[in-house]
Amino acid sequence: MSCGISCGVSWSSFRKWASAIALAATILVGCCGAEVSATPLTPFRYEAQAQRHCPHDRVVWLDFSKGVYYGKGQKRYGQGFDGSFVCLSEARDSLYRRSLLGLR
Repeated sequence: MSCGISCGVSWSSFRKWASAIALAATILVGCCGAEVSATPLTPFRYEAQAQRHCPHDRVVWLDFSKGVYYGKGQKRYGQGFDGSFVCLSEARDSLYRRSLLGLR
């Protein structure tokens, strides 16, 4: 391996180091990937459909383009073309954030 300036690392030791890193990454992905499960996001066109899907949870309006959700008392609840009604727990699990617009 030539780096212009003597860097003190031989090609064979670099390959051993890189293969060890690749092996460790494969093991981490293989063992941890099976344990992670995400709650599926189920969007609905109408509020009543979402409420039937999650009877013990609040229904929120999810704005996909902004990545936020609005509660029932907020001005933009149910507004917009690229949004849907979803369960609050599903929106939070999918890493959407609460909008502070219209909260008082």
